[in-house]
Amino acid sequence: MSSKIYTKTGDGGKTSLIGGTKVPKSHIRINAYGTVDELNAFIGLLGDQIADMHSRDLLREIQDRLFTIGSCLACDPDKNIAMQIPDLTESDILLLEKEIDTMQTKLQEMKSFLLPGGHVAVSTAHICRTVCRRAERVIVELDSMAPLGQPLIIKYMNRLSDYLFVLARYIGHLMGIEEIKWKPRR
Repeated sequence: MSSKIYTKTGDGGKTSLIGGTKVPKSHIRINAYGTVDELNAFIGLLGDQIADMHSRDLLREIQDRLFTIGSCLACDPDKNIAMQIPDLTESDILLLEKEIDTMQTKLQEMKSFLLPGGHVAVSTAHICRTVCRRAERVIVELDSMAPLGQPLIIKYMNRLSDYLFVLARYIGHLMGIEEIKWKPRR
């Protein structure tokens, strides 16, 4: 029989980091990995909405990297953790850059700002992008308070939001959806 999903240990508003340290659920470290988890869920939703198998497969790989990032953020930096947490590598960032460059060769040059919309998958990609930017901001704030010792996390999150923006445009391109250009009121 499986163990129960509820433990009741968080009923008082605290949770444990990997390493056992109890912190308030409002702690910036919890906010950081919680926002990465939110992004991971939205990326799963996006993957379920698109037909392009290459992009779907890459989104699954990105979800794996986000679990790596979340695991790193969930660790107590003041304790030696017995658990083996995988690392990000520069090749993870290079993969995103390569994918951005490949998609951009198929897209028209942008000459105005774009509004999210036109199709649910395009809008979902933009939601992923904005949640990614929020996660990046929280991680940068956490890093300024307690250096992560993992400079690739911030770099990866920055590149990922760029990838998600281009992916939103690419999804629209593949589906023949016209981009919604922002026309400022004058």
